[in-house]
Amino acid sequence: MQRRDLFKKAGGAALVLGAGGAGIGTVRAAADHKWKMVTTWPKNFPVLGTGANRLAALIGEMSGGRIQVKVYGAKELVPAFEVFDAVSRGTAEIGHGAAYYWKGKSKASDPG
Repeated sequence: MQRRDLFKKAGGAALVLGAGGAGIGTVRAAADHKWKMVTTWPKNFPVLGTGANRLAALIGEMSGGRIQVKVYGAKELVPAFEVFDAVSRGTAEIGHGAAYYWKGKSKASDPG
């Protein structure tokens, strides 16, 4: 099958499915998710800590309440400089910190 044919068929199928579902209202997912956000700053720290709280609130609003994010300040769940590792291990779903704290942890985060 040619690549173009594949895209034409996939596009046509998407158009048909989209048209068929146009009259259906927004469907809320059955399962809610509770995520943990670990930060490198103390909880409610001016600007940086409060920014993490605002981000958590926005995620909840934009997901229609399906995703609830609990913010943990530095040392509440993990030490401040272990945020990257905690997210990598799956201890938390989200990390809020500065990329310069990740030096040496990932090639993508190391400067050129």
